[in-house]
Amino acid sequence: FRMQDKTIAYVGDSLGRQMFQSMICMLAASGKHHSDVEDVGSKYGMAQTHRAKRPTRSVGSAYRFRSTNTTVLYYWSSTLCDLEPLRRSNPAAGYAMHLDRPPSFLKKNLHRLHVLVLNTGHHWNRGKLKANKWEMYASGAPNNNREIASMWKAKNFTIHGVIKWLDAQLPRYPHLKVFYRSLSPRHFFNGEWNTGGTCNNKDPLAKGNRVFQNHSEDADGEGAVKGTRIKLLDITALSRLRDEGHISKYSIRATPGVQDCLHWCLPGVPDTWNEILAAQL
Repeated sequence: FRMQDKTIAYVGDSLGRQMFQSMICMLAASGKHHSDVEDVGSKYGMAQTHRAKRPTRSVGSAYRFRSTNTTVLYYWSSTLCDLEPLRRSNPAAGYAMHLDRPPSFLKKNLHRLHVLVLNTGHHWNRGKLKANKWEMYASGAPNNNREIASMWKAKNFTIHGVIKWLDAQLPRYPHLKVFYRSLSPRHFFNGEWNTGGTCNNKDPLAKGNRVFQNHSEDADGEGAVKGTRIKLLDITALSRLRDEGHISKYSIRATPGVQDCLHWCLPGVPDTWNEILAAQL
């Protein structure tokens, strides 16, 4: 087993968490409560209350498989930015979202990791920032650089910065392999999630079963890793073929008229992402 005595980390948004959950289930058919699996989240500072409504800086999970001493962990960082309370005495006041700082979790734990899979994308919108009370910062102050004021430019600035930082760290950690996972596609028709959009196809591969292009559909991610030692885990085009694989309206907590075309059913498409990752390793 190539990951014996090693640690694989997923750092990103809820789709990164789905990839983590997929890997845990693939490695232990009985899930995290299997007798071979130990919860080691506290060793990574992940002791987070289960009643927290929104993920904060410390949210994550880590499990060690005793038989191989393999640890698989997930750390929630939906934008790959470091988050810092605007007022430490009152975290509810909001957070500084440092576009030019990688998550502090990575700085603290990079030496402990052997495989790192990053992702971001769908949280880069004004609605998410407002809901989370995040304010974009650069160089330690509120961002006033118009070149990175828009969501798209701020996202690219952050992705390029994190990948550049990691690429500079790799000579110090020759055991580490880093992957940037490309964007997971949505498949809404006739509207978005909150405007009556539908995501209810049930037929696999209804629109084809092949990927023909030589370049990633996630051009931003592909451009960010170009010229670095970070590898692109390109799942965008192949996932676009599987619109029937989303949760759609079949969630246990589904809201009438709202369909989830962002997340995936498990077992499902994220298992393929992990199979591709395993082949790369």
